Amino acid sequence: MNERQVMEYMEQVSAYGIVPGLDSIRELCRELGDPQKELRFVHIAGTNGKGSVSAFLAEILKCAGYRVGRYLSPTLFQYRERIQVNGICITKAALGRGVERIKGICDGMVARGLPHPTPFEIETALGFLYFSEKAGDVVVLETGMGGLLDATNIVENTLAAVLTSVSMDHMQFLGDTPEKIAFQKAGIIKRGCRVVSAVQRKEVMEVIRAGAEAMGCPLQAVKPEMLSQVRYGLEKQSFDYGGLKKLELSLAGKYQIENAALAVETVEALREQGLSVSEEAVRLGLLRTQWPGRFTLIGKKPYFIVDGAHNEEAAVRLAESLEFYFTNKRVIYIMGVLKDKEYEKIIASTHALADQIITVTPPGNPRALPAYELARAVAEVHCDVTAADSLEEAVEMSRLLAGKEDVIVAFGSLSFLGRLMEIAGYGKVS
Repeated sequence: MNERQVMEYMEQVSAYGIVPGLDSIRELCRELGDPQKELRFVHIAGTNGKGSVSAFLAEILKCAGYRVGRYLSPTLFQYRERIQVNGICITKAALGRGVERIKGICDGMVARGLPHPTPFEIETALGFLYFSEKAGDVVVLETGMGGLLDATNIVENTLAAVLTSVSMDHMQFLGDTPEKIAFQKAGIIKRGCRVVSAVQRKEVMEVIRAGAEAMGCPLQAVKPEMLSQVRYGLEKQSFDYGGLKKLELSLAGKYQIENAALAVETVEALREQGLSVSEEAVRLGLLRTQWPGRFTLIGKKPYFIVDGAHNEEAAVRLAESLEFYFTNKRVIYIMGVLKDKEYEKIIASTHALADQIITVTPPGNPRALPAYELARAVAEVHCDVTAADSLEEAVEMSRLLAGKEDVIVAFGSLSFLGRLMEIAGYGKVS
């Protein structure tokens, strides 16, 4: 298969949607020779922060001299980003070869009366196959949704199970309380691993602690009292964490300090699992980490920020960062969301900071909420909202509206931010 054929095939299988459970991915990987059994994993679950924490950890481990696989979703610029080794995307040839092999297995499963694997199951199996071919030392593995019944959860050799901030999202699949959602997320905990958690609300931490105890695993969490000397900035930030002084980040956003602290805690857990990671590797890895689309500054005069705030907690964090970095600045939003998200809560958490709001329809996504429907919802609480016909129009409108000292903020679904960044002149990853 070439890349075009791969994308056509993945579009076809998108009809199979989201089906939580491990039976199909187990059968698919069994037919591939169970490549995941040859690999070691840092498995990451949570509602917000998975991508940032995995980016920090992958770069730190790379700086420590390891060959690091990274599996993530969604992507910003191109499909191949979701499977990487040492920051380099899976090649087009390997993508085509792997998907063609997997397609044959999927067809055989259907012929035997088994369900067709979902797109995420196919991508997960492809990731395992590619990482085993590349002889990776460790794989930083993000769950797609939840944890217990997530396709990534067939892995066995988990060095560390990492729980980022847990809040309400995907309730139709994961449950309607923080405790139920935490139970699903904590399902990635395996015997013999270390469990590392972000700061959580009390009821969530109790669920994580119970999950760790049930598997006989040590649990450690980010310690707020160890965070000090925090210096925020749009282009560089720094903080102390315990005995580590002046750790520097190139990522903006107040919440990235907490994500970085979770990465540092995870490194300590990995050391206890036998990995050799120097303080120099931690420092260099944090500083080198790039993760576009997470409170990313892509322009000045006016400031232009993009952020993947796609649920209520992320929207609250975005609002906190905007208030902190841009006090008394005039703010213009470009906002696009998916219709299965609690977009009314996203609006409620952010609308008060905006002078004007432009809504867009995330292109090429069947779950996209039309711009005019989002505008109608925004209009219930904000008096100045316009629905744009395209991303190009939204970017042009925002720049016409903004003065040199103003702030444009594009946020919501990550599915449109990559294209918007290209339109705005940010560029594209290789």
